[in-house]
This record gives sequence, C-alpha cells and structure tokens, in this order.
Amino acid sequence: MTCVVNTIPADHTKPISSEDNQCGEERPEDSVLDFKNVPVLTPEQEKKLWRKIDLRIMPILSLMYLLAFLDRSNIGNARLEGIMTQLDLTGDRFNIALIMFIIPYCLFECPANLVLKVFRPSRDKSCMGVVMTLMAFVKTYPQLVGVRICLGITEAGLFPGVVYYLTLWYPRHMLQYRIGLFFGAATVAGAFSGLLAFGIGYMGGIGGLEAWSWIFMLEGLLTIVVAIIAFFVLVDFPSTAKFLTQEERAFVVWKKKYDNSSVGEDERFMTRHVWAALRDWQIWLHIFMYISIVVPLYGITLFLPTIINSFGYNVPVSQLLTVPPYVAATLALLVFAHYSDKLKMRYPFILVGYTMCLIGFSINISAAPVGVKYFGTFFIVIGSYAAFPGVISWLGNNLSGQYKRGVGMAFEMSIGNFSGIIAASIYRLQDEPRFILGHAVELMFIGIGLIFLPILVFIYKRINAQRDAAEHLATERGEKVQYSIQELRELGDRAPDFRYTI
Repeated sequence: MTCVVNTIPADHTKPISSEDNQCGEERPEDSVLDFKNVPVLTPEQEKKLWRKIDLRIMPILSLMYLLAFLDRSNIGNARLEGIMTQLDLTGDRFNIALIMFIIPYCLFECPANLVLKVFRPSRDKSCMGVVMTLMAFVKTYPQLVGVRICLGITEAGLFPGVVYYLTLWYPRHMLQYRIGLFFGAATVAGAFSGLLAFGIGYMGGIGGLEAWSWIFMLEGLLTIVVAIIAFFVLVDFPSTAKFLTQEERAFVVWKKKYDNSSVGEDERFMTRHVWAALRDWQIWLHIFMYISIVVPLYGITLFLPTIINSFGYNVPVSQLLTVPPYVAATLALLVFAHYSDKLKMRYPFILVGYTMCLIGFSINISAAPVGVKYFGTFFIVIGSYAAFPGVISWLGNNLSGQYKRGVGMAFEMSIGNFSGIIAASIYRLQDEPRFILGHAVELMFIGIGLIFLPILVFIYKRINAQRDAAEHLATERGEKVQYSIQELRELGDRAPDFRYTI
C-alpha cells in the first residue's frame, strides 16, 4: 500500500521532544505502539481510506437512525389517522404522551454513553422495533403512555452514542459532514414518514387494525430487521476493524489520537473525567445553544403534519405536503456540513440556520396567506435540521479526551433534550389554526441561540489568541515546555497547544 515508517508524518503538528520535557519523561508504551507501522499516505490515498470507512459504517448508522427517528416521530402522522379519537386523546393527553417519551430518553442518554466502550456499539438494537410494534396494539391512553416510556428508554443511547462513536473514528474537522450524513437520515425520515403515512393510510380496517396501528407495526418490524443486520455489519472501533488492514488501522488510530493535541488524547477512564466535564464552562454554554435549536427542531418534527393540516388541506394532502420541506432540508444539511468541515468553522453555518428559523416562524405567526405560510415551513425545517449537526460537532471538536468528550456530549444532549418537553407542549389543540403560542415560544428560543452564539465565538477567539500570544512569547524567549507529556494529555482542551474550533 505505502511505505511504513516509525515517525510522525512531517505535515503533522510537531510533537514535544524529550528535550522539551523537563521531567525527562519518555513516551508511554501506547504512544510507541501508535507510531509503529503507521503508513505515510498521500492525500489521495488518505481520501480513499476515509471513503472506504464511510462506505462501511455510515450507511448502516444512517439507516438505523432513520428508522429510530421514524419510530419516535410517526405519532405526528398517526394523529391525523384516527389515534386521537380511538384512544380518546382529549385535552392535553396527546402532548403528555409525547412528553413521556422525552423524560426517560433524556435520563438514560448520559449513562448509555459512559458504557459505550464497554458494551460494543454493534449490540442488538431490535428492542426499539419491538416496542414500536407493540404500540400498534395499544387500546387505551395509559397503555400508549407506557409504551412511549419504553420507547424513550430503548432509543436513549442511539444518537449520543453514535455521535461519540463517530468522534472515535474521524478527525475533528471531518466530523460535521459525517454527523450530517448520519443526522440527514432524520430529515429523510421526515419525508419518508409522510410518504409511508400516505400509503399506509389506505390500509385502515385490514386485519381489524386502524391505519395508525399499521403505521406503528410496519415501521417497527422494519426497525427489527435492520437492527439484526446491524449486529453483523456494524464495526465496533478502529482498532478492531477487520475490514481495514493492520497499517490502515494504525493510521486511523494515530490520526484521531493526535488530531487535536501533539501528545495525543487521554484514553483511560477515571472519575475525574466526569467531574472535568461537569465543571467545563463551555459545556454549560453549549447546553443553551443545544436547547435553542432542539426546541424548534422537535416542535416542527412532531407538529408539521398538524400545522400543514391547519392550513385547510385534507389528511392525505397534508401527509404528502410534509415531504418537500424535508427533501430540501436534507440537501441543505449536506451542503452546510461539507463547507463547514472544509472551512473548519462552525458558527457561520449555525448563524444561517438560526436566521432561517427566525424567518420561517415569523412568517407562520403572522396573518400571511396559506401559501406563504407553507413556504415558511421550508425555512423552519431547513434552518433547524441544517444547523443541528453544527451545534453537536462544535462541542465535540472542542472537548479533548475520549471519556470527557463522551460525558460532555451526552450531558449536553441529555440536559438539552429535556427542552423537548416544551416543544411537545406548546402546540395545543385550542390554538389551531394559527398556533400563535407555539410559534412565539419557538421564536424566543431562536433569540436565546442568537444571544449565546456570539458569546461562545468571542470566548473561543479570546482564548485562542491568548494561547497564540503565550506560545509566541515563549518561542521568542527560548523557553521550554513546562509540562510533561502526561500532564498535557490530562489537561486536554485546557492544554496550551490546544486550539478551539470557531
């Protein structure tokens, strides 16, 4: 394949030499193993390697998330197919059923991420499909709530787990495009859900089941099949990937380990990683960013069929009209992700997403004609879905240390996803057809995002400038590194050689 050397490729950040290490500490054994047999790849060979990895892990991950997102959001389509009357979902009962999915989903996200490296990612996820299939047979409101709780538990570890899993494979400035590919499955699910609901709607009465029951059953069975396939297809970690050669595995492990630090990431689990994540200022600021995009995203995902139906269209047409906004959002999401990784910047694309949401919700809260309001839903769906991967990958880029990153990202999502309770509550039956309360609350959260985004950018730029100045001053004075290699690894993103992605 290539020549093999025992040194770092010249284009990488220069590592700290033993002369610079005042403690005289030698490189740990794991570093020696990382450097051994690491191939020097040309840009074309490296591109070919990443494409090989993409083709192996991204399709199955995207398909799994497509079906998981379909399972959690298809209740919005079922709402138009008779579930409201058959289960007597009067008043706020429908909203409560949505909320009872979100609570266990949030509570179990962080624990699921902590055990990901212990329990293999390829473990069977068919339990999600089983729960969804059982939802087809609920006969009462309490049964619906109970099954929604179980669905929240079984789906809790999927999204944060996969995002963390991708950070173990890809360098940080290749991450958003992969998260975009993965999360793009959610936008495809939105379009697919409308098409499926349109077709399945004509199955009402077959086998004594209503159309909404067939929606749950068929999509649940499909989830079971894909989960079984994933058990055999999904690769666990780069170091155990049998579809790669030994040299390719060594390159991927090395590339990721030394991606954001000249001395590599800390890979050992210690309790201090949990506390380091909980005390990190940027995680708490990112939680506000996450909440500000999740509420609009959850709101439009769960209630787009209802909002379009309130424009005066019948049920089949309303189901079909949900498809075009999601198709447009899928394309926009991939374009955003591609250029965000290419430019190695996150905030400009997040800002564009917020702006689009602001326009879309402003149109829908107004007294504009129906056609204009439908056009506004395009802005909402595109803005929320295209900005979301950037918000996720931004924090992942700026946390160093595998377990700190895993805890930090799961903590951001688990706390942030509680805001989904708000999204599930603000579009009420009594507010039809304009849903002024719902749209107004969404605009408030977009405003929160537009406040915290420049704050984060300012802080990151300031810290990077301070570290650049300190490094420049030390170079001019001929000062040597004041930290041992292990100390720099433990410092992670607080190390003087770490630079935040803006």
